[in-house]
Amino acid sequence: MKKRSSQTGRRRSPTSGVILGRERFAKISAIEGIELSPAAKRRAAEFDRLVLSPEERIRRIVAAHRKG
Repeated sequence: MKKRSSQTGRRRSPTSGVILGRERFAKISAIEGIELSPAAKRRAAEFDRLVLSPEERIRRIVAAHRKG
């Protein structure tokens, strides 16, 4: 008789899961009472206009919130 493989021991790949768009994420966040600040909305619009890579977006967000 064959052994059944356990799915609980399987690891997920780093890319598995669901990717939410900005509008869907905003709707889910609104339920939780979370809303982007006007500055964050302006920053996101600028990132879209400049067509920045995810890495560059992260770098700029970190720089905007860095103290000092």
